[in-house]
Amino acid sequence: MGKPTGFLEVTRETPKKRPVAERVQDYKEIDIDFEAGKVKDQASRCMDCGVPFCHNGCPLGNIIPEFNDAVYDQNWAYAYEILSSTNNFPEFTGRICPAPCESACVLGINKPAVTIEYIEKSIIEYAFGNGLVKPNIPSKRTGKTVAVVGGGPAGMATAAQLNKAGHTVTVFERADKIGGLLRYGIPDFKLEKWVVQRRVEVMEQEGIVFKTNTNVGKDIKADDLLDEFDAVVLSGGSTVPRTLPIPGAELKGVYPAMEFLSQQNKRVAGIERFVNHAGQDYPMGEIYATDKNVVVIGGGDTGSDCVGTSNRHKAKSITQVEVMPMPPAERATQTPWPNWPMMLRTSTSHEEGANRQWSIAVKEFVGDADGNLKALKLADIVMEVKDGKASQVHTNEREIPVELALIAAGFLHPQKEGLLAQLEEKGMEFDERGNVKANNYQTSVDGVFAAGDMRRGQSLVVWAISEGREAARAVDIYLMGESTLEAKTVSSFAVA
Repeated sequence: MGKPTGFLEVTRETPKKRPVAERVQDYKEIDIDFEAGKVKDQASRCMDCGVPFCHNGCPLGNIIPEFNDAVYDQNWAYAYEILSSTNNFPEFTGRICPAPCESACVLGINKPAVTIEYIEKSIIEYAFGNGLVKPNIPSKRTGKTVAVVGGGPAGMATAAQLNKAGHTVTVFERADKIGGLLRYGIPDFKLEKWVVQRRVEVMEQEGIVFKTNTNVGKDIKADDLLDEFDAVVLSGGSTVPRTLPIPGAELKGVYPAMEFLSQQNKRVAGIERFVNHAGQDYPMGEIYATDKNVVVIGGGDTGSDCVGTSNRHKAKSITQVEVMPMPPAERATQTPWPNWPMMLRTSTSHEEGANRQWSIAVKEFVGDADGNLKALKLADIVMEVKDGKASQVHTNEREIPVELALIAAGFLHPQKEGLLAQLEEKGMEFDERGNVKANNYQTSVDGVFAAGDMRRGQSLVVWAISEGREAARAVDIYLMGESTLEAKTVSSFAVA
């Protein structure tokens, strides 16, 4: 704890954002970063809480009070050493993590929590800017080879850890660049892609081989992969989108949100065509919100990203609908500290403009004679009590004009066609949700492991990194009988 009275003297402050009128004209990140002295002030708010629940709130088990103390002392090298001991990619989590650590912060019981996420970003950006981030090249190779299938954050973390242990790692990615949804999913205004590429280049210098434009299961069969490598890690994403089984879902103008977002990422990168998970090819101008009435169906982060992107497209109007009731403005009593709070969240994209509606049932997509979406039939959801029984009733049914509907309802499970179908013939098992079943990250096929969304279902980037780290340790034990990689709960920085 750098300053015992810091939490009493300093109020929580987060970086200001670029003005709305300016930022909606481009796809650059919107934060205006603090200077180092202000970051020190924020780190001083971390108090001597006895039991730091932030450790438990973070899926990575980040050693938060210790790196806050180092930042307060302006010992940035030590802060980076502490942070990088548990988190392979703080530059990602410091930008796009919803920060469950802050929800579990002890100070947050009766005051605004410590700005852990931004301090994390500040540490890693200082480290990159001052030459502290160096390739971690193992001094000795084990002679073991591992294939990692999927180049998202789970696969990247798996590869980084296995390379650190001395194994020779090859990452296969069917897209043209590494990053998964970090690259083609998260909008550039939240995570510019030079941030992802910078890390990929460090990993290449460490000796990790990336093979892009390679669809494992099609370009390389499962048998060939198992023959060539000593172990295989499945770290692909949960790519099958949840759809709405209502009339008109086939109309032109109705799309899964991720196709809209991924296409915009490629457009910003100067790529002229986009192929979705099903192999469908779209020209770059097709899924566009410009001068259209846009409805985003789903109230989560992906829906918010659609709002921000539609604002930058200069949509005519943007409406975001959610089936659930409007959350309370403050932490709900059913989600007390240190749980992730149920409460209303207004993102920077919402601040840029959107009509948000809750308790809405989407009844039908309405098309014109040419098969184009022209309207959406909605209704309000209300609870009605009759004879002591509560039930949902749809009222106030109406149509609103819509030319682009984006379904941001999440994903069901990984794509089974191709690699997973081939592995199923070898005994691969799946859980009731369609995800790959694994025990301690090892699947029912010998030598094949699973991590990230493919194993646990759609989740956060911080969970993907955690999954990758833990899967790498399981692989290391499988190959060597023991592991040199740290377990999540082990840390040489822990303070008694």
